[in-house]
Amino acid sequence: MRQLFASRGRVALTVGVLLAGASAILYARDGDGAAAVASVVPVKQGDFTVVVTTAGELRARKFVQITLPPNTQQAEAYQLKIQTIVPEGTVVKAGDVVADLDRSPLATKMQEVMLALQKAEAQHTQAQLDTTLTLSQAREDLRNMQLQLEEKRIAKDQAQFEAPSVKRQAEIDLEKATRALAKATTDYKTKQEQAAAKMREVGSDLDRQRNRMTIIQTVMEGFTIKAPSDGMVIYVKEWNGRKKTAGSQVTPWEPTVATLPDLTQMESVTYLNEIDVRKVAVNQPVRISLDADPSKVLEGVISQVANVGEQRPNADAKVFEVHVNITKPDTTLRPGMTTSNAVLTQTVKNALYVPLEAVHSDSNTTFVYKRSGSSTVRQEVLTGAMNDDEVVITAGLAASDRVLLSAPADGLKLSLVALPPSAKPVPGGDTAVGAKKVGAP
Repeated sequence: MRQLFASRGRVALTVGVLLAGASAILYARDGDGAAAVASVVPVKQGDFTVVVTTAGELRARKFVQITLPPNTQQAEAYQLKIQTIVPEGTVVKAGDVVADLDRSPLATKMQEVMLALQKAEAQHTQAQLDTTLTLSQAREDLRNMQLQLEEKRIAKDQAQFEAPSVKRQAEIDLEKATRALAKATTDYKTKQEQAAAKMREVGSDLDRQRNRMTIIQTVMEGFTIKAPSDGMVIYVKEWNGRKKTAGSQVTPWEPTVATLPDLTQMESVTYLNEIDVRKVAVNQPVRISLDADPSKVLEGVISQVANVGEQRPNADAKVFEVHVNITKPDTTLRPGMTTSNAVLTQTVKNALYVPLEAVHSDSNTTFVYKRSGSSTVRQEVLTGAMNDDEVVITAGLAASDRVLLSAPADGLKLSLVALPPSAKPVPGGDTAVGAKKVGAP
């Protein structure tokens, strides 16, 4: 318990420091006769607040993304490099050039596609010629067979008055001519279907290569990236926390190059540890100060608290992301400004409280050194809410009492004034009487 308060509070004041108007000086003698000095402070009474303070960074709640041109993946441009980009903070108009991407990888791809397109065009042309010649010859053969069939039919008619053998031969010749024409007609239809399939095949390949070329040309034109709207250019951060700039890589899966934030809607983004995040909640008020201008204080309110912790770069423990909306617009605010956020997490109305260094503990008891007349006693106390400097006393002290900030030399020899059993809390109960979490219903 002693370590708990020591870790949360400030180190006790050294000998000889005068707390003007707030404390008295108590002189005693240690076992060697040397003078020891202890500061005596009165118990305070009033509204007690618990504040969580954390550093953050300003961001815009709304922004327009400046991204890679569409279809970069279809153009097989999987990893691109920012060749040039305007300085961060540059105010641009819609249509202004923001960045240029390195075209060399896509230029090589364009040469490959150009060769494939030329080959597809040649194959398409050849297929057209082959189809024309094949079907032309097939049509000629079919016409000749039709004429032959007509000749055989005439011969059969003339053979009606000839010998039976001649007549029969004429019938056979007519039947053969009829079958040959039927087969030739079927073959011609098959050749037509084959030619159409071949043309569809080479035509599809030609269309695919033309589409690839169109996509690459369009994407390359978009490598000169322009602002989609008016705003201030802000670089986005990579996975390692570094901002993208000239030389950085962009991919179709992370296509954002920069953003144009809406400076009228700003927020402070901060991260809290596992202990402090339990104290904060949505709608709690926050006082925000800027490291660049500590005199400026902004009002905010917590809008979002992450449910899942994350491992931040260069951090050992997991933290939880917290968003604080700034309630009033301020045109002087800029993304990336560092902030100090003071979150009012809890209030205790009309509480009694003392400095953290005035509270001590052993294995079983929490106590303070209370002045009683001209003597000092160890007074058992119950504690409630605490902040960085002070702790609420829910039982054991009165508003008129005074306590020592540090233990006297013979402190452990002093008698302990125990609390009555009725003053002690039920196990599992809340000792912070009157405490209310800010923002709670």
